[in-house]
Amino acid sequence: MQTDIDPRSLIGRKAFDRNGAKIGTIDEVYLDDATGEPEWAAVRTGLFSRDAFVPLEPSKMVGESLHIPYDRKLIKDAPDFGVGRHLSPEQELQLYHHYRLDISSPDSDPVSPGNSGTSDTDFGKIAGSED
Repeated sequence: MQTDIDPRSLIGRKAFDRNGAKIGTIDEVYLDDATGEPEWAAVRTGLFSRDAFVPLEPSKMVGESLHIPYDRKLIKDAPDFGVGRHLSPEQELQLYHHYRLDISSPDSDPVSPGNSGTSDTDFGKIAGSED
């Protein structure tokens, strides 16, 4: 997944759904381990709420905020993995399915019942982390 969004500029920015409703504030950005590209953002959905993972592609920066092309309910219903930890390939696959994103890439086999699509790829490094 390729995006032109600079992960360092996202932390603390507001995030909005497809209808312009505020979802929350971006807490963390997760990079793809294989490419180093920003792939997911964790958005704090409220004072006592959890973080919801959102895809950075096809999201867009509009002014000073991130606009995510999904409904607020779908975003808030995203799988909860907690923040500050590495996303496993299985967790990322759950997110791809939740948002109905295409997980195949030009240099990988499509996911099939016998192929998880994550054979030797590890995903979800937190931007700025050493691990």
